[in-house]
Amino acid sequence: MSTSLEPAVPTALRRGEPGFRPVAIGLFFAGFTTFALLYATQPLLPALVDAYGITPGEASLSVSVSTAAVAVGIIPASALSERWGRRPVMLGSLVAAVVLGLAAAVAPGFGLLLVLRGLEGLALAGLPAVGMAYLADEIDGRHLGGAMGLYVAGNSVGGFGGRVVVSALADLTGSWRWALGGIALLSAACLVAFALVLPASRRFRPAPVGVGALLREVGAHLRDPVMRRLLAVGLLVMGVFVCAYNYVTFLLLGPPFRLPPLVVGFVFVLYAVGTATSTRAGRLADRVGARPVLIGAAGLAAVGAVAMLTPFVGVVVGGLVLLTVGFFAAHPVASAWVGRRAEHGRAVASGLYLGAFYVGSSVGGTLGGVAYGLAGWPATVGFIGVLLALTVVVVWPLRSP
Repeated sequence: MSTSLEPAVPTALRRGEPGFRPVAIGLFFAGFTTFALLYATQPLLPALVDAYGITPGEASLSVSVSTAAVAVGIIPASALSERWGRRPVMLGSLVAAVVLGLAAAVAPGFGLLLVLRGLEGLALAGLPAVGMAYLADEIDGRHLGGAMGLYVAGNSVGGFGGRVVVSALADLTGSWRWALGGIALLSAACLVAFALVLPASRRFRPAPVGVGALLREVGAHLRDPVMRRLLAVGLLVMGVFVCAYNYVTFLLLGPPFRLPPLVVGFVFVLYAVGTATSTRAGRLADRVGARPVLIGAAGLAAVGAVAMLTPFVGVVVGGLVLLTVGFFAAHPVASAWVGRRAEHGRAVASGLYLGAFYVGSSVGGTLGGVAYGLAGWPATVGFIGVLLALTVVVVWPLRSP
């Protein structure tokens, strides 16, 4: 008779169990900090245009370099988490990102600002994919959609809360530097909360990944046609979202609206709808399937984009609400589907999804600026419409998990 010396793996957590809430809340703080830091310069794009005499497309590079760096760093960070553990990688990433965020606030020139923003994005690469993998490890698959939705809700709160703080500080102090420094300090407070709340992994088992093994994992996921389509969904919907929020500020500051900068800054409060939407969309997908939720989300965002072509500020804001709801419905559903689909190498699969996600942010934000420079806001909305149509084409052949 032989006995195994391997410890028993704890059962996955289900909603309502004692360990479920600390996991969800801890990842909520991680999501908040990630989006607050990553997109901190988005509401400052008009100020950067004025300060450096650059075009809106060039100013948008302060966002694009960060998201591109996240895309580059996600797979290596995912591999490190397989060796060192999920929580240590996430914690180290947040510490580095906060320090770099403070440094960016005092950068003397635009070139150095871009370098520091790129390094900040590289540091933040340790959060998104590893957080998704942590949830996939710890949470029962039947409850993963709701938990992933709460994680993405943290992204939405970081998105609107961070941008409102940045906008308010910039308006009150007259300095984009004080605005960047303030959001970095707020993120430091969230880092402390994350470290105190998030428990150590219960079900994670180290599995060192060499370069060859990592490439084989990447290849295996990319050979899966369903996984390729899910990666495309992440790329397309994030391109839509970043493109809309990058350039709607220019629309509202200019004619015919000419709204005050502080009022325009509060447009990012619309991210709040994502807090409720992401969790509910995840639970809805758990009940009715992911495919119909993704198609419905794309359709809703398209209606919102068309509404933003009107000359009425209330209709423009309402359209932005619909587009925001569509994004925050699609992202958690697609990311949870990736977690379910990946029977092995979950951190790598999550890394691939989020790599595509942040490539979409960089490419969508930059190309949207090109469209804006060529033909103004209507061209940007047309570009958004093309991305949403492609999303439906990609999702249509899939079967819900």
